[in-house]
Amino acid sequence: MTLCYREIIEKRETDTLSPYAMLSANSRGRKKQIEPCPIRTEFVRDRDRIIHCKSFRRLKHKTQVFLSPVGDHYRTRLTHTLEVAQIARTISRALNLNEDLTEAIAMGHDLGHTPFGHAGENVLKSLVPGGFEHNVQSLRVVEKLENGIGLNLTYEVRDGILNHKKNGAPITLEGSVVSLADRIAYVNHDIDDAIRAGLLNNESLPKNCIEMIGATHGERINALILDILTESFNKNYVRMSDDMSEEFEKLRDFLFNNLYHNPIAKSEEGKAEALVESLYKYYLTHIDRLPDDFKKYIDEDGEARATADYIACMTDRYAVREYERIFVPKDWN
Repeated sequence: MTLCYREIIEKRETDTLSPYAMLSANSRGRKKQIEPCPIRTEFVRDRDRIIHCKSFRRLKHKTQVFLSPVGDHYRTRLTHTLEVAQIARTISRALNLNEDLTEAIAMGHDLGHTPFGHAGENVLKSLVPGGFEHNVQSLRVVEKLENGIGLNLTYEVRDGILNHKKNGAPITLEGSVVSLADRIAYVNHDIDDAIRAGLLNNESLPKNCIEMIGATHGERINALILDILTESFNKNYVRMSDDMSEEFEKLRDFLFNNLYHNPIAKSEEGKAEALVESLYKYYLTHIDRLPDDFKKYIDEDGEARATADYIACMTDRYAVREYERIFVPKDWN
């Protein structure tokens, strides 16, 4: 008799996870039903599908905060994703939630990010009819664009990807965990990168925030996680305490005022925005030059959305190469 390892794992989830956890066996399923795997639960399959897809691999060449930084130790969109997954799994494990669902959402949450980070996103948001949001685009990637047919993920993973932003309302606690982990990760690693770049130092950080949250990268992450665990253990919600949340938001606001809008850190951002705008307008007026993988969505979604799909899928360096190919004169030979 061949054992069905998936069923053993599903029973273990039923016996051991929190009553508020999302069990793999209780998933609402996929848009297209498939045969169950004898080894992996549905959420593990989703995690694997995301990790093995092209959109995930492209994250290594997409900006987090610093555009094309010189140095090997600055975060990219991929390393950000891995840090989010680590923090989210730590929280889910301690709250006895479903780690596999948590990890799948975390790995997929930023697949729709544009080249050049939020600079590219803001350009498309201003140009594309109907707007552009990276979380909505991440959902579009996993539902339609990847492999030309999407990844056919479970409802819970797709919901968590769509609702990972601060104003989202995920239907699972695992989705709420990823949303918090995303903010914890980028606030702390952006401080770390800014200090490495000489744009901030520990003395410049808000004193009250640091006294409550911590003076080092590790201390801050540990304190924020412990606060969430204390506030949320055996509860039907996941959140920070009011006091910690207030100081954390002050620290986040400090970064917006002193880093995300810093003229030195953002000195090249205007060029990146102009590049993305030029590429978008070029392909919108030369729609026949879009790759076939994107042209096939024109009838259903319109030329503007298909063009935005192509631009959003680009890495930073691919976007630069495309711009040079189209707009920079070549030497005459």
